Amino acid sequence: MRLKLSLLFAFLISSSVFVGSVSADWANMFVVNDGKIFIISEEHLAPKQIGLRIGKVTKYSDREGTYSGNFSNRYAKGTGYYEIIGVEVNEAIAIKDDKGLYIKATYGGEYAGDRYTGIDFFPYVLAVLLVFISGYLIRKKIKL
Repeated sequence: MRLKLSLLFAFLISSSVFVGSVSADWANMFVVNDGKIFIISEEHLAPKQIGLRIGKVTKYSDREGTYSGNFSNRYAKGTGYYEIIGVEVNEAIAIKDDKGLYIKATYGGEYAGDRYTGIDFFPYVLAVLLVFISGYLIRKKIKL
């Protein structure tokens, strides 16, 4: 009984460690391009204002979380990002929607989801340690 309670306690601790913080502000519809967040506006652009294709959505998700790569919480995978003629890419980009219309998205800051620190891996290391310690204690108990 004591062993079962110990394992249950270890499981509860390890599962609570995986609750993390979200680094994206999901109050807005946005796309991420090269580590930068662009907030989607309602402003349409004329095709003559559009320059070269600079990227595309590589992952779509409407669930809050932290993702890497060029992703969006609005547009499907494969949706293209384009430069706007006369506007720096660091200020705004155009997004070609599924109807062929170009929508302006303005720079909203750096996206932290592409950058991992040691603290991001700590919960996983802790969980592995708990599993090994639990296994060791179970083995020790059986041998006695």
